[in-house]
Amino acid sequence: MLKLLTAQFALQDNDLAAAARGFADAALLSDDPALSEEATRLSLSQKDWPLATRALARWQQLAPGDAGVVQARAWIALGEKRMDAARSELSALAMRGGDASWRLVAQLLLNADDKPAALSLLDGLLGSAAAVASESNQVALSQLAYKLGDKALARRIVDAAVARFHGVDAYAWSARLAIDGGDKAMARRIYAEGLEREPQSLRLRSGYAALLADSGDNAAAARALVAGPQDDTTYAARAAYAARAVDKAALTALYREVESDKTERTPKRLYLLGQIAELTGKLEAALGWYREVPLEDEHGFDAQMRVALVLDQLDRLPKALDQLHRLVEMAAGDSEQQRTAWLAEAELLVRRQRQKDALAVYDRALANLPDDARLLYARALLAVDEGDLAAGERDLRRVIELRPDDAEALNALGYTLADRSSASDPRQREALELIERALKLKPEEPAIIDSLGWVRYRLGQLDASVQELRRAYAKQPDADIAAHLGEVLWAQGQHDEARRIWDEGRKKDAKNKALLETIRRMTQ
Repeated sequence: MLKLLTAQFALQDNDLAAAARGFADAALLSDDPALSEEATRLSLSQKDWPLATRALARWQQLAPGDAGVVQARAWIALGEKRMDAARSELSALAMRGGDASWRLVAQLLLNADDKPAALSLLDGLLGSAAAVASESNQVALSQLAYKLGDKALARRIVDAAVARFHGVDAYAWSARLAIDGGDKAMARRIYAEGLEREPQSLRLRSGYAALLADSGDNAAAARALVAGPQDDTTYAARAAYAARAVDKAALTALYREVESDKTERTPKRLYLLGQIAELTGKLEAALGWYREVPLEDEHGFDAQMRVALVLDQLDRLPKALDQLHRLVEMAAGDSEQQRTAWLAEAELLVRRQRQKDALAVYDRALANLPDDARLLYARALLAVDEGDLAAGERDLRRVIELRPDDAEALNALGYTLADRSSASDPRQREALELIERALKLKPEEPAIIDSLGWVRYRLGQLDASVQELRRAYAKQPDADIAAHLGEVLWAQGQHDEARRIWDEGRKKDAKNKALLETIRRMTQ
């Protein structure tokens, strides 16, 4: 006990070498195999092979049949570069079979310092009967090869598993390897072959659907999940894929299918029924489903939020606002939920051209949640839109004080200063500095690149402006960026290209105020 206490004190002091020696000394005086195991593993972690050998001898004496003893012998042999011995011990461990033994094999190889030696040992195991005894063993070995960095070996092992077992695990891992290698066509062939043999497999169907969606074919992804047993998870995935594909026919059919399903209508399913009903224009039905979701459920608050938004879609704004007010009261003490409700209320009012009422909502919300960055940011943008530059600037600067690395706030303030100041105003330089700070935080964000192009235009740097705006437009060809790019091209005298860009923008958003105002101003 004295030696053990001394070792534990050393462990607390992070003196692992002294702790390993102490545990080994204590283990020699104890009949507890757990203590000798701990002593061995601590010695192994310190790569003290002689000490590990001494601790292992006691462990082996007390628990000769323990698989961990075999692993430790292999570990020491590998550490001492005795490859033949390591290979023999590892083969003996693998021959024991079972998931526990294979986990010990994987643990040893993954923790080996000498990765080429570990791969050599793994390759040597492939010829053993234990390694190919089951699909799970071969897949595990393939995954182990992948983690050790030999993707070619991983592919060779899983190909053999597919050819021999034609099982779900092998097909799924084989497809994952193909995706990892960038060969999506191969992955699709693997999934298709697997589903021919195992058409009911949710794992294969889900993987295939995700691959199709990643390739941009959301409609096919939704169809891939139609076959086989259905539950709330598959229904939700099908709805998500069909919604992304804007496939109203698929959503309508799915709604009928889920509605007629006689299994238990969980809160998750009730919420999903509401979502699908809303997506298919069945707004009254959507209200009914959302209202059935218990408020205490994980989807409860979101469902009640949807009630308010659906009421607004039905042109029942007073009831929608009443619903949001109730939610704020019910969410007392939950600032995130209250913030969500206040933001939604303000947005509904802005849509109805009630900007002053929306600003009053933000004022009320910030009285309850002072210095809330999201509320300050939203109020700032609305104030700027309403022409109150001072109020918007004040709120944005406060957001940046609270969150100096808030790229959106930095960009918003920079753009506001650039857009609302004359070209000779010293604040144009500050605008450039703010936007450049934002760009360092999010270098690929199209909105920030657009702002950079705009501030350079305001500074008279037309060529640099066009370069940045083209880059932003290539990433996100929306109407707002089209308005800016077209204006700078027009200022350069490239009128035909400016008109082409503006036409593209109008096709995206024919009612975009910024675009329409720009075209009117530049072409009159």
